Amino acid sequence: MFVTDIRKEFYDVVVNQRVALFVSPDIDALCACKVLQALFHCDQVQYTLVPVAGWQDLGTAFMEHKEQYQYFVLINCGANVDLLETLQPEEDSVFFICDTHRPVDVVNVYNDTQIKLLIKQDDDLGVPSYDDIFHDDEEDEEDGDDSGNESDGSAEPSGKRRRYDECTVYYILPENSLVSSCTFAFDFVLRLVLYQHWSLYESICNSCYTSCSFKLWSINGQKKLQEFLADMGLPLKQVRQKFNSMDMTIKENLREVIEESANKFSMKDIRVQTFAVHFGFKNRFLASDVVHAAAALLENVEKGETSTDNFIKALDCLSRSNLERLHLGIDLAKKKLKAIQQTVASCICTNLILSQGPFLYCHLLEGTPDVKLFSKPLALTLLCKYLLKAFVCSTRNKRCKILPLIMAAPLDVEKGTVIVLGIPPESETSDKKNFFGRAFEKAAESTSSRTLHDHFDTSVIELKMEDRGKFLDALITLLS
Repeated sequence: MFVTDIRKEFYDVVVNQRVALFVSPDIDALCACKVLQALFHCDQVQYTLVPVAGWQDLGTAFMEHKEQYQYFVLINCGANVDLLETLQPEEDSVFFICDTHRPVDVVNVYNDTQIKLLIKQDDDLGVPSYDDIFHDDEEDEEDGDDSGNESDGSAEPSGKRRRYDECTVYYILPENSLVSSCTFAFDFVLRLVLYQHWSLYESICNSCYTSCSFKLWSINGQKKLQEFLADMGLPLKQVRQKFNSMDMTIKENLREVIEESANKFSMKDIRVQTFAVHFGFKNRFLASDVVHAAAALLENVEKGETSTDNFIKALDCLSRSNLERLHLGIDLAKKKLKAIQQTVASCICTNLILSQGPFLYCHLLEGTPDVKLFSKPLALTLLCKYLLKAFVCSTRNKRCKILPLIMAAPLDVEKGTVIVLGIPPESETSDKKNFFGRAFEKAAESTSSRTLHDHFDTSVIELKMEDRGKFLDALITLLS
């Protein structure tokens, strides 16, 4: 059921209890976890924090803690499956779920005893009525149906069972949210990634917006970049050195100078509004800086550390007392952004993006530089979005501009597996729905492809390399 009063129905309930906190390894979850930790510390709430990377981790974590805890808080996981059927908990276990993954399983919506959804209902959530989903077994018997799948658990009322419609998916749209552990201001900034912690030149070259506007993977794009720099009239020495080392007289009017030149090059959205925070004179961070830093720490592949170690370091970088870790994350993010820009350029120039009818497809081959980095879902998602935008900017095929993109990258060479991810078509709107989760399930079922659907984001799966061909053929048939 939906929680309508978060303080009364959630916080006041758990504040005097021992709580198990299961947190997904993504940025929204990290930030929400940090806020909740601060509240728990203030009220001396006893809790155990457990990072859970997927459904298998969640199941294992629950089995290990179900005897010690009655209350479980799930952050960015758990909403899009029938959680009671998945975990098989005791009747006194209570789950508070704060999750942006969609669609939300309707059994969770209509369970009013053990499932508490921390989701706002201000918008039209598109939840189907109770009678559209559940009906009496007697009606089934009259229709000659076998009602052998009755549920005797608390997920559904006695004498009722679920009715599935294979062709219909009910979506509850996520809301845009921003949580932070710091006091911050709202300000106009440049649409250039990490530019206050990089050189202006590197930021322009590695920002998706400017790179795609100039088409920097081409010779003409590089010429346009030089023309843009010349139009700004800034000394090249200043543009290529770290932002903090630039002359103060240049930095004072930098945004206006860049905006004026950007308008001449059809980049009218170079200025955006975002949140910023100051720590003393030197340390200024934008919300996007922290996102990139935390994501880079979360999926760091350089030292071979465990996913739990990476999770803790990413969580630590959100504390104002750990600015060194935040700076480390920013350095890792720069390396990742460079790798993404180089991979995008390589894919465009070597025509690796193929039109497969109802979708575009790109497969990164083993041996591709930085391919290990793209075995991680956040990095692969960022690459996928960057690549789709770049392809849309470079292609003359109008139809390709309305197609989604499926991308595959090597995951485990010894096991012969790849990670597969799908994103919606390139669009200016923010309410794009991703239907690939259900499509991936159907394609795998119809071809007996060996897949693992372990990610909380259903549009990310693991697939046996040998089954890639028949899996893609099934997707083409399914989505045509």
